[in-house]
Amino acid sequence: MPLESGLLEILACPACHSSLTEQDAELVCTDAGCGLAYPVRDGIPVLLVDEARRPA
Repeated sequence: MPLESGLLEILACPACHSSLTEQDAELVCTDAGCGLAYPVRDGIPVLLVDEARRPA
């Protein structure tokens, strides 16, 4: 489910403050050193570092 238009423009990674991109059901940090993936549940981004998935 795509996020509301313009939402990605104002959201940032809570860990490093870089921008996020939408991939499947996650928002992924664009910073190569961080790369955390935050879940999107019922169309709501869960931007909690404790809930994020580390890069593989």
